[in-house]
Amino acid sequence: MLCVVINNGNLEMFDRPNPKSGPTGVVVTVHSFGLNAADLMQRKGLYPAPAGWPADVPGMELAGVVTSVGPDVPEPLLGRRVCALVGGGAQATQCAVPWEHLIFIPDHVTWEQAGGFAEAFTTAFDALVLQAQMKPGERVLISGAAGGVGTAAVQIAHAMGAHAVTVTRTKEHHEKLRQLGASETVLSDDLDTIEPVDVVLELVGAANLTKAQFVLAPFARVVVIGVGSGAKAELDLLNIMQKRATITGSTMRSRSRAEKAAVIAQVNESLVPLWNEGRLRVPSAGRFNFEDINRAYNFFAQPGKFGKVIVSIRE
Repeated sequence: MLCVVINNGNLEMFDRPNPKSGPTGVVVTVHSFGLNAADLMQRKGLYPAPAGWPADVPGMELAGVVTSVGPDVPEPLLGRRVCALVGGGAQATQCAVPWEHLIFIPDHVTWEQAGGFAEAFTTAFDALVLQAQMKPGERVLISGAAGGVGTAAVQIAHAMGAHAVTVTRTKEHHEKLRQLGASETVLSDDLDTIEPVDVVLELVGAANLTKAQFVLAPFARVVVIGVGSGAKAELDLLNIMQKRATITGSTMRSRSRAEKAAVIAQVNESLVPLWNEGRLRVPSAGRFNFEDINRAYNFFAQPGKFGKVIVSIRE
């Protein structure tokens, strides 16, 4: 297989042996994959892959066709169009994936769309629905809303009857966010002007949370899943006490196989039907060919994008 390899902070293409499925896994022939902030961190040596995943081949999500199935896999998966969330190794022409980590792609969805679904929508669903217990009618504050997870969260909140309040640094993307289902858009500088919110999905980190803590409704739940603006925030604990608020955090990559399988099972049950109905989509910030991987990374590292950056290997 051909794969992207991190070599002293550089991205290079290498030919390596094809992966094996193992007894309870599958091999996916990859058609596309999305880029994520974790890829940039791993290239810098700051975010190593979990044990059991390729240490030097980045990539946390992929879309493709199942071309090999282990003998103990309980479902007929050969030939299925799937996307998947993986611990690493997605940026290759083939990738081995635990069978229960597969998300099934609707027939009408393109490879470009599918390549950017798994990481963003699984992460957003886990944070909003499983961690924050978001309910219909609640106000949900989403920071960094123009990114991959942010745009996924807006659509999930809207589809499940919540009111998405999105936060961005500029007004450039506000209309696009409203088209995805945002009920309200606000600049980060004006965050203190909004009505109280029941849930905060914190994708930016300290810079946003220091303001968001003062617009919490009673019993609000804050889930931190991004710290790009800083990992240390000053909190007014008296305010947290008075609001009886809960603050938690979440990551997906380091979870066990069983933990990820439980989340993905619920994604297949709750989100894939919405995806099939056309109620969920992956906004594309840019599409690149596999051989242009360095250009794709450089583009992804720039601010101001809306949606996902997708790399295509084959149509």
